[in-house]
Amino acid sequence: MSAVVNTMPQGKISIGKHLGTIVTYILLVLVSLIILFPLLFAFSIALQGQTLTPQLLPDLAQLDWGVFVRVLAQQPDLPRWILNSFVVSFLVTVGILVTSSLAAYAFAFLNFWGKPIFFAIVMGTMMIPFEATLVPNFLLILHLNWTDSYQGLVLPFLAGGFGIFLLRQYFMTIPPELQEAAKLDGCGHFRFLWSFLLPLARPALATLGLYTFITTWNQFYWPLLVTNESTWRTTQIGIAIFHSSEVNFLNTQMAATLIVVIPTLLPLIFGHRQLVRGLTAGIIK
Repeated sequence: MSAVVNTMPQGKISIGKHLGTIVTYILLVLVSLIILFPLLFAFSIALQGQTLTPQLLPDLAQLDWGVFVRVLAQQPDLPRWILNSFVVSFLVTVGILVTSSLAAYAFAFLNFWGKPIFFAIVMGTMMIPFEATLVPNFLLILHLNWTDSYQGLVLPFLAGGFGIFLLRQYFMTIPPELQEAAKLDGCGHFRFLWSFLLPLARPALATLGLYTFITTWNQFYWPLLVTNESTWRTTQIGIAIFHSSEVNFLNTQMAATLIVVIPTLLPLIFGHRQLVRGLTAGIIK
């Protein structure tokens, strides 16, 4: 009798726990569908054929999968635009990671004259809007004759205050005893940064890298300003021109948009764990 009395509350607790888990997953699925609805609706429109009044769901018996091939046939420069955006985003991401790591190390572990002043200047650059530096940067690129080139698209974005601040704050959480032990073993500054700090800062580096890559991929005004030839345009400029020339066909517009969006989803899909770790780093001590 006592055994029955002791097991019944445990059974009720177990059922309640499983029921709570099921409800949680149902809510997560519903929220995911709400978040993904614009993407799913764009995919639905792309497969409905040439129509001016798209439906919420396409006719499964008449899916137009050839629309993606027609988009590439109508705009043969689209693969080149994607390549340009990828190259520019990759180079800017690498540049930001390198310059931010070096500067953050200096502000976190080195002692030099005017360190607080220089750090305040770096933080002050985050308050300057990009539009305020647009004309000086354009005049510099124009003077260097770097229009319609990768270096013109990349150069103004190889350093930034946000990356320096993010990595510096992460480096400050590293115990100073680790640097002292590395010095006793004959480890220099670059060796300590490469062998110790960067492996420990992988979540922060992944967060900064993903943020920089997506931000650079979505740039519009700067590529529009420094590119004149179609072969040097990036995806955002090219897709805007494509949409203006294909106003009457929503399916081709959505298909072209999906082709451009997919490369930005891949880094998020494969790097979401590092991104979450980087965003939550430091909340638990």
